[in-house]
Amino acid sequence: MEISTLENFYNFLFVLALIGLVVFIALYFVDAGYGKMRTEKWGPAINNKVGWCLMEMPVFFVMLYLWALSDVKFELPYLVFFLIFQFHYFQRSFIFPFLLKGNGRMPLAIMGLSVIWNLLNGYIQGYWLFHLAPVFAPYSVEWFCDPRFIIGVLIFATGWFINMHSDNVIRHLRKPGDTNHYLPKQGMYKYVTSANYLGEITEWLGFAILTWSWAGLSFFWFSCCNLVPRANSIYHRYKEEFADEFDEKKLKRIIPFIY
Repeated sequence: MEISTLENFYNFLFVLALIGLVVFIALYFVDAGYGKMRTEKWGPAINNKVGWCLMEMPVFFVMLYLWALSDVKFELPYLVFFLIFQFHYFQRSFIFPFLLKGNGRMPLAIMGLSVIWNLLNGYIQGYWLFHLAPVFAPYSVEWFCDPRFIIGVLIFATGWFINMHSDNVIRHLRKPGDTNHYLPKQGMYKYVTSANYLGEITEWLGFAILTWSWAGLSFFWFSCCNLVPRANSIYHRYKEEFADEFDEKKLKRIIPFIY
């Protein structure tokens, strides 16, 4: 494999990073129209559960495909990276959607954009880990003793726990038949209004560290570009809706005590 292949890959990541910056800025002016921010202006919509499945599954299967084609797929470091990544996306694709309550709708436009991103991200992570890294920056079993791997795994696990717990808090805010809105207060919601997003970006920070790769960093960057502005929108929605109790809690958006 020629060095130009690696250069082209890094150029591709750079372009995506710039696109991520554009998305970050745009989402401070236009609310992404799903969940709490969905409006009719986003056009036709489908069942929320179906939408989540369809938009999350592509990254799972692209990663699986690129791993299956690799000559190093059963070498321990690469297998562990694969299992860590798929552990998150199996839950996100095949479990999380069916835990959602209510009859929410997801705009087809949002789902389509998410499918495109997930296809790209699956390619980026899989192509780096299983096809470029073995040639240009191979991982060995000694990597498991490296502080970057250990710290990254701990951060990833912390993010996963925050994410799962926060989703569970949201699902149980209302009892069956209750249509009122409530401010979540448990777990990391004591500190931020988007604790689930805090968990998500923490996971991918951990993944970037444990793989110590530009590919992993690009995933973390794009996650921040998407979720941080959305956390800002949710913050202002909650602040307007729960004005009486909001200010006294001194809540932040997504990073405790900071933002």
